[in-house]
Amino acid sequence: MSIARTSTPSLRAAVSGRGARVAALAAIALGGCGAPESEGSPVVCLGDQAALAAALAGAPAPVRLSDGTSLSRCVSTASDGDLQALGVTFTQVADDLRARAGRDGAAALQLGYLVGAVRRGAAATPGIAAQLARRVEASTSPQIDDLRARAQLERGIRLGEAGG
Repeated sequence: MSIARTSTPSLRAAVSGRGARVAALAAIALGGCGAPESEGSPVVCLGDQAALAAALAGAPAPVRLSDGTSLSRCVSTASDGDLQALGVTFTQVADDLRARAGRDGAAALQLGYLVGAVRRGAAATPGIAAQLARRVEASTSPQIDDLRARAQLERGIRLGEAGG
């Protein structure tokens, strides 16, 4: 029996009320579509993993995306939806760097820079950005045992926190 054919007014009212709530939530969620750049991450932040990895290859120099945006700005200006997209990209890049960091000082430095920049951006905003920072930081575990790689990781974290 379909809900439209039911003769119970209270059931129809409940379904209509739930539908109205769903429609209202959808309208709120879609309200940000087409919003100005200042209300979310710049579009360049939502790029692919290759663009982020290429930008990180410039560390220890300040890492900037193709339009000059810092990684911390990507995090600090992100809407909740942007943070989800950033989370996927940033954690995948962090995981890839982690796989090489134990034997590659440059990868350890880049991973550290990413961790530091995300921490910097998350510190500027309350809320779920801290979850992104924790997820990216988790890529540094288990500990990197090589002392030189560990030093590069820590150097990268300091650089990312300072200007990432």
